[in-house]
Parts: sequence; structure tokens; C-alpha cells
Amino acid sequence: MTKVITDPRSIRIKGRSFLAVMLSPDLPFDNWLIRLDDLAARSAGFFLGRPVVLDVTDLPIDRSQLKELIAELGQRNVSIMGIEGARPSILGPGMPAALKGGRAVSDFEVPEKEPTIELRSQPATVPEARPSVQSITIREPVRSGQSIIFPEGDVTIVGSVASGAEIVAGGSIHIYGTLRGRAMAGSLGKASAHIFCRKLEAELVAIDGIYKMAEDMPANLRGQAVQLWLEGDAIKAEKLI
Repeated sequence: MTKVITDPRSIRIKGRSFLAVMLSPDLPFDNWLIRLDDLAARSAGFFLGRPVVLDVTDLPIDRSQLKELIAELGQRNVSIMGIEGARPSILGPGMPAALKGGRAVSDFEVPEKEPTIELRSQPATVPEARPSVQSITIREPVRSGQSIIFPEGDVTIVGSVASGAEIVAGGSIHIYGTLRGRAMAGSLGKASAHIFCRKLEAELVAIDGIYKMAEDMPANLRGQAVQLWLEGDAIKAEKLI
């Protein structure tokens, strides 16, 4: 006899979007990994806890080369959540899932040399100032295609952030101008981070991995002086007086 067991409770399946970093390696991989190591040295912890998608579109590689690259990235604490642009023949069991159809945002490339920026620590209030830099101040606009990455603390921009530019901070982000590009605060898990800007026209804002795209932002905040913060798993925003 066949016994059918029914359970009145439904299985809950939810859709959720996550912001992932896209890595697009080029050949030879050894040289590309050297450049990646240079980025990691300049921005310690940048990939820690970040979902990463590996884009291998049009790369003439085989399965063994792809597996070796994923292993090299794993040794650098870069965890690949998916692979885009891979031919089915180079994928196999135990490898990250094949992805396609992701919604792209403006690309950015990490420059070969660090951008010229002025580093300023916060004014010391006691004679023994802490030697580590906890904030940086950029005294010029951030142009399209530029990325400012500072996982150690706060970032202050004395100027505007253009469309296609990106600010990534371990702490809070202060923009004394228009935010048209992307601002990602609390990048290493600091949920108390804030984003402040004089005029909100952002493509994307994110705090501790939770993000909002331009189309998700309230219309009454566009063009306004705004502060944004995180409550639970939602970004809250209000006008600055």
C-alpha cells in the first residue's frame, strides 16, 4: 500500500537580488593574478565576504585552466559564486554555477596605479595620535570610470561623484556635492555606516551589502541633500535639514 503524506505547510520560495563584483580576467592568468595581488595589497579585505562572479566570456581556455584559476582565487580568499560566459564544455561537477542575464551597472576598472588622492587622518585630540589612517579626504571631483576604494574607514569627497564612478568605504561616505555614481559604505560588514550627500542622483547606494538602485529610491529624495542608513535589511533615507 502506498501511503501519501500531506503537509499543509507550504514551502516558501523567495526571490532576492544581491550585488556582486564581476571579475573579468585576461590571459595570461599569471600576469593578471599579479595585478590582482597588487589590488589586494592596496585594499586589504576588499574581496572578503563579497559575492564574486567570474566573467570568462571569449577566453580560449579549457576546463583544467578554469579550475586552476578558481583554485588560485580561492587561495586569495576570493570566493566565486558563479561563472558567466563559460562554454558548457569547460564546466563540470563541483564548479560554481553558470550564470547569465545579470543586469549590468556601469563598469569600472581598477587603475594600474592608485589615483592621486590626499590622505588626511582625523585631527588628534591627544598628544599620542594613533598612527593608522582612519579616513581619507578627496579634494577633487571623482570622474566617470574612477574607483575610490578605502576599506579601512570613512571617505570624504569635497566635490561630486560622476555617473560611472564608484566610492567603496569600510566606514561612512560623505559627499559635499552631487552623488551621481555609486556609493558603497560599510563594505566589510559595518552596518552602522552612513552615506551623506548634498544632492542625491545616485545610480546605486549600498550599506553592508544591502543596496538600492536608482529606480528603487523615493522620487521626493532625488536632487535633495540626503542621509542614508541601515535598519535591519532595509536602507532608510531622509532629507538633511
